[in-house]
Amino acid sequence: KVMQKVNLAQKLALIEEFWSPAIVAELNGQHVKLGKIKGTFDWHFHENEDELFLVIKGSFDLEFRDRIITLHEGEFFVVPRGIEHRPVAEKEAHILLFEPASTLNTGNVVTEKTKMDLKRI
Repeated sequence: KVMQKVNLAQKLALIEEFWSPAIVAELNGQHVKLGKIKGTFDWHFHENEDELFLVIKGSFDLEFRDRIITLHEGEFFVVPRGIEHRPVAEKEAHILLFEPASTLNTGNVVTEKTKMDLKRI
């Protein structure tokens, strides 16, 4: 197995589309994904997986039915399994996601934003 460091800025430069995360590493059945987000994502939840959002650049809101959490650069939040949420980014933000390899980006719903086969970069 090849071991190499990952440069987040270099990998993010390869991502051209919003809401289209790419896999940058795997460990213990988990994927480390990078993504660029802007606008409003779909309401969804993940029945079996917790999901970690880490802000690399910018900021965005994680909306829940009863509150909104604003995340800024250098902050992260873990959304517990089964909790309905949607990310909303007024301006472009760059994020790192850490979640089980089985996690579908739109969770329990399939929409035009669903990505079945994620690119590895």
